[in-house]
Parts: sequence; C-alpha cells; structure tokens
Amino acid sequence: MDKQTILSHVDHTELDPAATWASIRQMCDDGLQYGVASVCIPPCYVEQAAGYLAGRLPVCTVVGFPHGNATTAAKCFEAAGAVGQGADEIDMVINQGWVKDGLLEQVTAEIRAVKQAIGDCVLKVIVETCRLSEMEKVSLCRAVSAGGADFIKTSTGFASAGATLEDVELFASMVDDGVLVKAAGGIRTFEQAEAMLKRGAARLGASALVRLMKEEEE
Repeated sequence: MDKQTILSHVDHTELDPAATWASIRQMCDDGLQYGVASVCIPPCYVEQAAGYLAGRLPVCTVVGFPHGNATTAAKCFEAAGAVGQGADEIDMVINQGWVKDGLLEQVTAEIRAVKQAIGDCVLKVIVETCRLSEMEKVSLCRAVSAGGADFIKTSTGFASAGATLEDVELFASMVDDGVLVKAAGGIRTFEQAEAMLKRGAARLGASALVRLMKEEEE
C-alpha cells in the first residue's frame, strides 16, 4: 500500500487546547497538499477553516471532547452549531460512566440524538477502548450501530492508550454493515497505519504521518 493511499484515509488532527488559527491554517494547507480525508480541529475554528478551505477538504470537529460526560442536550447543541458553521463531520465522545453503569440504551439514545442533530453529516463515535472490557467493546458496537452512526472510533488520543490491531479487527467484525471503523491514537508510522487498514479500519487518526512526509521532503 503506497503512502498516498494511506494518507487518503487520515483525518489530519490538531486538538491541542493551545492551537492557534495559524497552526490550524497550516494543517489545512498540509491536508490539501497531502490529500488527507479531512482536517479534524477544535470547534472554535470550524467557521474559519470552512471558509478558508471553501469545500476543498472536509472539516471535522469534536463534541463532548475529550471526556464525554457533557449532557446529551449540550452535545446536540454543540454538534448542530458546528454543522451550522460548516463542519462536515462530527467525532463525539460517549458517556463512559453510562457504559460502566450498564446504561447502553442511554448511550444508544444519545448517539441517535446527535446523529439526528447533524442530519446527513458524518458521525464518528469515540468509545475510548483502553477503558473498556471486551464485553463493553462488543456492546458498544451494537450501540453505535443501533444509534445510526457512520463510524465507531477507538480513542480520543488523550487517554492512556490508543488503537490496537485487535480492537480494530473486533470492531470491524461486530458493527453492522455500513458502519465503519476509525483507528486513532498511537499510530506513528506508515507500517502501523497500513496494518490498521488491513485489519478493517477505514479512517485513521494519524497526523504523525503528515509530519513524516514533511520531514522526508526537507
């Protein structure tokens, strides 16, 4: 698998709390240059980035990030607002406490509510795999599928660990047809990224790959 093919699956991401418009604009330029799938940015920059990119590259942002314990109403408001400002894709974090309490119906209902709030825009649901048991992972595949999301996503990148090949393979085998897998967190090389894609990932949170490409060109 060539590097450009791998990059075409990458959501080029900058979610540092101290990110500036200059750094966001640069990653938009890099995303265009390297043909990534989208740029994933903080909500406060969505309107600027959407205007700057003018449809040349999808804009993704995050909701309930990184902890996931905002109210459903807040997540829906945040998601709908981002779409109104030009976001094409939303990556939302589930309520992890609800999962631990076994409240999977509430998790499913929240996913469904956010999806309804954003209409035809892409919804990726972040489940934070490093905090889940195997049974919880399987249950969340069902919840994400039943909630009408487009993707199940492994990790925020802000927890103790990120994507594993085993989790990607499990998710790809357990979600409903039409639901895709995004692997994120800890993907540092093209070899790791290729392995994730071969196990079933359709998207990657792997901005390190863009940095590697830039270093090769220096």
